[in-house]
Amino acid sequence: MGYLMLLVVRVVLCVYMFMMFHFACFSSHLCHSQDSSALLHFKTHFIFDPSIFEYHYDYDYEYVHEYEDGYEYEYEYECPHVYPKMSTWENGTDCCSWMGVTCHSVSGHVIGLDLSCGALVGNIHPNSTLFHLTHLQTLSLAFNSFNYSPFSSQFSKLVSLTHLNLSDCEFKGEIPSQISHLSKLQSLDLSSFYDDLMWKEITWKRLLQNTSLREIVLDKTDMSSIGPTPNPLSLIANLSSTLVTLHLSNTRIRGSLTNDILCLPNLQHLILRGNKLSVHLSELSCTISLSILDLSFCGIQGPISSPFSNLTHLTSLNLAGNQLNSSIPSSLLNLQRLTHLDLSMNDLSGQIPNVFDRLTNLQTLSLHDNNFQGKLPSSLFALTQLSSLDYSNNEIEGPLPNKVAFLNLTDLILRDNLLNGTIPQWALSLKSLRYLDLSNNRFRGHISEITSYSLDHLDLCNNELHGNFPESIFHLVNLTLLCLSSDNWSGIVNFQLFSKLQNLEHLYLSGCSSLLLKSETSVNHTFSNLWELQLLSSNITGWLEFSGKFPNLDYLKLYNNSLQEKVPEWIHGMDSLSYLNLSQNNVTLMDHFPWYRLEYLDLSFNSMADDISSFFCNATILYIINLSHNKFTGTFPQCLANRSFFGDLDLQMNKLHGTLPDTFPNLNTLNLNGNNFEGLLPKSLSKCSGLVDLDLGNNQFEDTFPNWLQNLSYLEILDLRGNKLYGQIANLKSEKIFASLIIFDISCNNFSGSLPKAYIQNFRAMKIVHDVQSPFSYIDTDWIDTNEAYEGSMVATIKRVSLPFTKIPNGFAIMDLSENKFEGEIPDVIGELHRLKSLNLSYNNLIGPIPPSLGNLTNLESLDLSSNMLDGNIPAELVNLNSLEVLNLSNNHLEGSIPQGKQFDTFSNDSYEGNMGLCGFPLSIQCNNVPLQQSPSSEAEDKFGFGWKPVAIGYACGMVLGIGLGYCVFSIGKPQWIVIIFGGKRIKRRSRGNRRRARTTLFQLFVVM
Repeated sequence: MGYLMLLVVRVVLCVYMFMMFHFACFSSHLCHSQDSSALLHFKTHFIFDPSIFEYHYDYDYEYVHEYEDGYEYEYEYECPHVYPKMSTWENGTDCCSWMGVTCHSVSGHVIGLDLSCGALVGNIHPNSTLFHLTHLQTLSLAFNSFNYSPFSSQFSKLVSLTHLNLSDCEFKGEIPSQISHLSKLQSLDLSSFYDDLMWKEITWKRLLQNTSLREIVLDKTDMSSIGPTPNPLSLIANLSSTLVTLHLSNTRIRGSLTNDILCLPNLQHLILRGNKLSVHLSELSCTISLSILDLSFCGIQGPISSPFSNLTHLTSLNLAGNQLNSSIPSSLLNLQRLTHLDLSMNDLSGQIPNVFDRLTNLQTLSLHDNNFQGKLPSSLFALTQLSSLDYSNNEIEGPLPNKVAFLNLTDLILRDNLLNGTIPQWALSLKSLRYLDLSNNRFRGHISEITSYSLDHLDLCNNELHGNFPESIFHLVNLTLLCLSSDNWSGIVNFQLFSKLQNLEHLYLSGCSSLLLKSETSVNHTFSNLWELQLLSSNITGWLEFSGKFPNLDYLKLYNNSLQEKVPEWIHGMDSLSYLNLSQNNVTLMDHFPWYRLEYLDLSFNSMADDISSFFCNATILYIINLSHNKFTGTFPQCLANRSFFGDLDLQMNKLHGTLPDTFPNLNTLNLNGNNFEGLLPKSLSKCSGLVDLDLGNNQFEDTFPNWLQNLSYLEILDLRGNKLYGQIANLKSEKIFASLIIFDISCNNFSGSLPKAYIQNFRAMKIVHDVQSPFSYIDTDWIDTNEAYEGSMVATIKRVSLPFTKIPNGFAIMDLSENKFEGEIPDVIGELHRLKSLNLSYNNLIGPIPPSLGNLTNLESLDLSSNMLDGNIPAELVNLNSLEVLNLSNNHLEGSIPQGKQFDTFSNDSYEGNMGLCGFPLSIQCNNVPLQQSPSSEAEDKFGFGWKPVAIGYACGMVLGIGLGYCVFSIGKPQWIVIIFGGKRIKRRSRGNRRRARTTLFQLFVVM
């Protein structure tokens, strides 16, 4: 009986368990009807449009690059694929089975909704049925486009939310304070691609009262209205017991990083990248769990703080893009758990400590763009886990070691250093290596065989390599970039062989003694994926007969290859081409080029003699044109003047003529130097608000000074040299006059009146020296859509020599007002133009003393004040001009002793000739401080054997003779014998002054006799 009862109980339990299991399974597949209806209604407000990723996200790649403040940022996106998730949402089906939907196993309510990377386009209105899903615990709408809808306060109705991800949804406006009502929230991600979401201080404070938050990701939301007092970062201390992850990169948050933040007990990830913060850390005595710290681009100054060395749990430290200086402290390399270390783009210097044997877990090391010197530490090459090493753009020298312990190295970037020796075999044979950049060093010798078949980026450009290309290069089928530019390649390079590399997108070759384009067979080779091709400074043969195909070529540069005759058919057939540079050749004919997509054209320094009038009028999107230094004829193309927009136009040094139209598009550069244009200057240029470079020099323009250009706030170069411009330059009063000008050349005209003091005192860019970052940086017009910005060119007269510049250095600041008819004194305000490299005021009618303020121009390399009527002493302050290489004060009325010391000890007589009152080195006339009327001592009489009386008699006779000669000169002209005796060239140079000045000079000469 007992057995039967036990059996019955077991059966009942089995049936009950079966029914419960069946009910649970059944109910888990029955979506709550209200939730199903809400989702279907929500779906009707959106369309699926994967094209939004073409301009917003790049879901084919791991990183998308963005540029801010001159630095490159990398953002990792989480959309490897785009899913049309709502396509599975159909009426009459169970919503719990729909893609992206998660239901409660018992109630059937929707508790999870993941529509991330769904390519949804539409609006989320406050009355959206999304907010009816009140049982939602997790919601992700990341990486969709909600058309910049306002961030709705209705999200606060989803009170059960623990995880909310609205990153990169294109919401805009203020973040509603009701976000703090989500009291169960553990993870909040509002990061944005653009900074269209804004925080108010009260909202930020209320959010931080939520003690459940473990993860806060707010990258690129705008927090500029918060703080800086109280410290908005210190408010995070309220979350001390819960916070694990905090991402606030590029939020414009202000404040200080202090100990109380780093000492949060559970904080593991702290990302504050791209904010302007101060760091006030004392020695840390707390227990710290921080594993990832990113303070890159935060404006941190000074040496690396010692407390960083106490963060012993760190696996990733990023201090890139700051103003850190001094050396790397050895203690920092005691962080034995580090896997990622980035100290790039700082001012760190000295030798790198040889203590990498402590960092056995290190995987990535980036120290590029610093000032490190010496050799690479040997312990670095013993790191077996290292996958990425970037030491580029430093001053590292010496050879690379012959052996390394790398097992997993994928990226080796050592470009822009002083490395020498041969390229070791291991650098070309590591099986894991994908990215190798050794460009811009001093490696020499041959390239050995390459067996790193996984390479997709190989850059050996600009070294001292020579010999032949190794055959193994043509077996690297994964290559997408190959750069082999040098000066000493030998042998015949068959260009057709590169077609074997079907993945190749970028190819750069230069310095080939023989580069054969023409195929030896009738086979037409196709370069399927080649996007950029540069063949420079090589002996190219067979370019007219070449028959290769480039279906996707966008960028073609064939610079300096002695190419002859017309542009060949294979270039004419490139429908995809947007950039074409054939400069520095001997091309004579363009023929009928199919412009199509062409945006950049450089044919400078060729022999083209076409009529320019309609040369490129069918090029509707051509944005940058450089046809300088050719033989083009005709008048200015009217079709260009009718364009609504333009970038840069350089037609200098041709044979163009006629007047300019008075309708110009908004452009950045206009260079017409060295032609025969005439008439008035076109006033429509005053409407070109983006104009940076205006060069109309060496033409026949006849007009007054273009005061109407004064408010062009971006104008950096104004060259009106060598025209027929005339009249006074009005001293207009404005604080915005030519504010950005750094090159001002109006020489060789007929301007008169006083020097334009009002303009000079407002040349603000010429006063600022610290803006010049590098002697190798150049003025460009910032055309963002090309691979290579147009950097302008000009001919500048510096140190008495006319120099052509194909690129204009940013460090240049030139003011040339010479060979005009300016009068009056030199204004003191010129001494405020501290950036000046060259100042030329010669051949005018300037009077008065040389201003001592010119001694403040410590960057000045050339000063020419010759052929004026300046008087007084040479200011002793000019000795402070330590950079001065050329000084010309000749042909003035200067007097007194020449200053001695420093650069003044290097100048010759030519610097001072024609100033009869000057004395002292280097002149042969010694300065005598004894007054002329003082009687010489008896000792002097005894020494020379005669006293003052014979001298006085001789002086009187000389004076009578001088007056007589002067009378002859002014009565019968300049006798040839006087010219021979006293130097006709010197007198002729002085004759450029006015007649009164010439007579005064001659009179002084004869009195001295």
